[in-house]
Amino acid sequence: MPNILVHSPNDSVSISGQALQRLLDHGNGDAALLYLALLRKHGALPPQALAGELRWDRLRLEAAENALRELGLITPADLPEPADEKPAYQNADVSEKLSKDREFAGLTAEVERRLGKKLTTPDVAILLGLYDFLGLPADVIYLLVCHCAERVARRYGEGRRPTLRQIEKEGYAWSRRGIDSQRAAAEYLRNYSEQQGFIPTYMRTLQLGDRLPSASEEKYLVQWLEWGFPPESVALAYDKTVLKLHEFKWNYCNGILKRWHESGLHALDEIEKKDSRPRQSPQTADASGVDWMREYIQDRKNGD
Repeated sequence: MPNILVHSPNDSVSISGQALQRLLDHGNGDAALLYLALLRKHGALPPQALAGELRWDRLRLEAAENALRELGLITPADLPEPADEKPAYQNADVSEKLSKDREFAGLTAEVERRLGKKLTTPDVAILLGLYDFLGLPADVIYLLVCHCAERVARRYGEGRRPTLRQIEKEGYAWSRRGIDSQRAAAEYLRNYSEQQGFIPTYMRTLQLGDRLPSASEEKYLVQWLEWGFPPESVALAYDKTVLKLHEFKWNYCNGILKRWHESGLHALDEIEKKDSRPRQSPQTADASGVDWMREYIQDRKNGD
């Protein structure tokens, strides 16, 4: 069979079979396109530098970038906290803490058991940052590690484990939310579990089937849950998005829901009553137009 591809041999892009399979399994066209664009630049440019070439807005680019990070196809993003505020723990600091603080030593051992691996000194230094710099109690850090491990296993399958950098990033997010006690952690995890129960319904409402959302997609879904939108209202926003763009776009759909939320409209009947354009009733329709149509039909019949 002849080759149907049209390309220049001098301008080819090579992609590994493993990367290709991950992209095919994920089914995210934007992520695949961004990955090809990055390959074409030999990874020398950050994704943000390709926004103009791809003609994407910020949200679309961030969604594709986050999908590639979730797939492990580009390096993790820098953490949002300022580096100059975060202590740089040396090997001696780690060794001293392990030898003098029994609680921290016990936490390290429990984390190793939960992740099923021996932690390196840099790994332990990350734990020390959560424990010493952020001041998170050992029991809260252990709940954090379990939460991250369960989330990664659910998204990528059993046997996959979070990195300590991923755990650190989530730890900083917990700290910003004030999750610094067992009670606060338990409440957060309970709410998170309830949210996860709604997400499959949202995904089916958006015609995305039973696949798990990417991290960036999940942020949208959680936001809509927090705003208080039932699935039927999300379905209406989906219909409006596809009607306007002829395809589904997360940021456009989010814009519709945000406008409704800011207007205090959440239930479907509220939205349909107050957000839809007034329709002309048959009684108030243009009578001349109706009469003209009747005359046209009658003339056609007489002509036959």
